[in-house]
Amino acid sequence: MSTVPLAGLGRSIIFVRHGQSTWNVQGRVPGQGTPPLTILGVQQAEAAAVQIEEHAPVRIISSDLDRARRTAEIIGRRVGVPVEVDEALREQSVGELTGALSRTLQQVTPPLGVHLHEVRWGGGESVVDVYERVGDFFDSLADSPAGPVVIVSHGFTIQIALTYLHGGSPYDVDWATLPNGGIVTVEPSGVQVT
Repeated sequence: MSTVPLAGLGRSIIFVRHGQSTWNVQGRVPGQGTPPLTILGVQQAEAAAVQIEEHAPVRIISSDLDRARRTAEIIGRRVGVPVEVDEALREQSVGELTGALSRTLQQVTPPLGVHLHEVRWGGGESVVDVYERVGDFFDSLADSPAGPVVIVSHGFTIQIALTYLHGGSPYDVDWATLPNGGIVTVEPSGVQVT
């Protein structure tokens, strides 16, 4: 795996976080669970589709998890581009914590000598694990046809992907929150959040 520098992308990457899901509303840890979109989530996907239409994307690639795939399908219908699905774009697996209410979780300290981003919470994936699978995805994307590519994914996965594309390590992830239906456009010249 090698980091694809922004200037080497040769295309726009338009990240879209999936619309609001029922578990977002309930305050549950989604991980790789499959909660459906809410009515607001569908509206957020429709609003994102309107913004994306002007970019004339050549591909739409989505996480295979229902909330992202449904968001991508709404966008795809609007822009007339079929949706491709890739498991590499899934949210971080949190194992047995999937579906737990966030407010019931207790803060846990990582084991001595282990970085927070190396811990596989609930027996799922670490941030390092997600960084590696997202990196492999972008390495393969570098060979795709020129033109804007829409990536529909999840909050943590998008933040990790942005770190990767900017040449950061898995220990450099910026955990800025991207709202449901939010869009981040990565151009060879920089990043734009809408």
